[in-house]
Amino acid sequence: MNEGSMPDIDLLFIAQIVGWATGVIAVAICLGYGLWRFTAQALGAAASVFAVRTPGSPDPRITPYPGNEPAQPAYWTRQMWTDAAAAARAGAYAVWYLLAHHWLDEIVRRRLLRGCHGTTGDEADHVLGRLLLRLVAPATALAAVLSAVLSSALLLGVAVAFAVQLLLVRAVALAGVLGGRGAERLWKLALGIRMKCPYPGCYRPFPLAVHLCPGCGAAHRELWPGRYGALRHVCRCGRALPTTALSGRRKLSARCPHCEQELPPAVGTTRVVHLPLIGGTSAGKTMLMAAMLDGLRSWSHESALTVEFASPADRREANTLGRQVESTGWALKTQGGQPRALMLLVGRGGRGPLRRRRLLYLYDPMGESLRDADTTRRQEYLAHADGVLLVADVLASPVVRRALREGDGRLAVEARPADLGPVETYEGFTGELQGLGGRRRRLGVAAVVTKRDVLDRLGSLPRPQGRPVDAWLAEIGLGELVRALGHDFAAARYWSVSARAATGAGALAAEQRRAAEPVLWLLSRTGLRIGGPAAAVQEPRLPRLPRPRGRAGDPASDRSSL
Repeated sequence: MNEGSMPDIDLLFIAQIVGWATGVIAVAICLGYGLWRFTAQALGAAASVFAVRTPGSPDPRITPYPGNEPAQPAYWTRQMWTDAAAAARAGAYAVWYLLAHHWLDEIVRRRLLRGCHGTTGDEADHVLGRLLLRLVAPATALAAVLSAVLSSALLLGVAVAFAVQLLLVRAVALAGVLGGRGAERLWKLALGIRMKCPYPGCYRPFPLAVHLCPGCGAAHRELWPGRYGALRHVCRCGRALPTTALSGRRKLSARCPHCEQELPPAVGTTRVVHLPLIGGTSAGKTMLMAAMLDGLRSWSHESALTVEFASPADRREANTLGRQVESTGWALKTQGGQPRALMLLVGRGGRGPLRRRRLLYLYDPMGESLRDADTTRRQEYLAHADGVLLVADVLASPVVRRALREGDGRLAVEARPADLGPVETYEGFTGELQGLGGRRRRLGVAAVVTKRDVLDRLGSLPRPQGRPVDAWLAEIGLGELVRALGHDFAAARYWSVSARAATGAGALAAEQRRAAEPVLWLLSRTGLRIGGPAAAVQEPRLPRLPRPRGRAGDPASDRSSL
């Protein structure tokens, strides 16, 4: 360096010092303030997505569901991911806005580079102060960029961890759905519950009924653990509905998903037993049904049996039948096409697991509907039969009629015999029964000989009492029917009943209980064993019936018009 000249300035060294100073200041600002400011701002923006809005005000976060089911999809199915994506977008936008608009534009460009304080915006009073603020501007800009980058990396880690938690939540929810469905299916399988419509023209099975919301009446077709919720569904009216029968769904009103008709509350929670009464026109099916109802009530007073109507409509139907028999002395002929099932809840006393019940469907079809193959095929309820009640009017059999003497023949005519004998009636429907259900060899058949009060008065025939009914049938020439029933069904039992003695004024309690025994025996084959004569293997000895008391001029015959 020459004497009197300016000293050489090492610009590179100065640049390094300024660079290191800028970096140190930037790191200090980043770690001391910027990183945490960015992170807190982003987390706050993300958290605001999940904040509770004012009740009653529209929430733009919720996407309206366009489906027909009147329930909101479960949070974990779609809305959870929608909110998570919205929170991620809100956090990313907060970082970008804080970097670009607040730090780089507002603090650095508009304040520090103009010699103003970064926090207050006031201009520095001294020139050195303004110079220092301008020198700090690059460090502040670098601090902002570093804070944005580091906070983004930190937020990305939080997002990944949150996504893993959401996946776990979804897995738990799906496990709850599968567990709820599996538990209900196992419960129904263990109890043998199969849901089928009891109404004419439908009779179709269904896995799940349509349940009505008690708040707004909306029809829920998917009220079970699924995409609308594992434990409950929230109706669009805001009411929470249980998703399984075990959790309270059984208390909701239900409809058939096919015909939209109301179902009794026990459907879906109680095993259904379908029992059709098969017999010719005027064989006495409806009178026998009236006698069976009275007999079930009588058994409920003498044993642990419990009987109740499944719905108010069934109570009205049974009361109408009872008043009709009481006032006119007979039941009107069954009218219409396919029959509506009369539904009863039959059970054994006890509570909780000790209590067993069956939802009994009793079908009383017209005799004409089982006369040929075409009409029998239309009786779709036969495909669901768990047993058969064969109503046999032996007075309609040609073999029996030929054996009657003149006086007995007149009594048989007054008893209004069926249009077809029991052998012809059975032959007309048995093949179609096998074709409809394919389960005939696993069913039980209860053959009930009707009009016993008339049979006891015929001198041309051996009387039913004192011997098994199947042996008596063979003795009067109907051994073919006994052999066919024994061959075609898994089990066959025989009774002889007087519906006249079991119904109306002066009904005999013993005969009423006897009329109900075929039903109880068929129920016992489904696991509902009451004990006593209902489960007897052999036919008990028949008591002698007293001569029925009728009005003057009335024929002393069974009052059935079927």
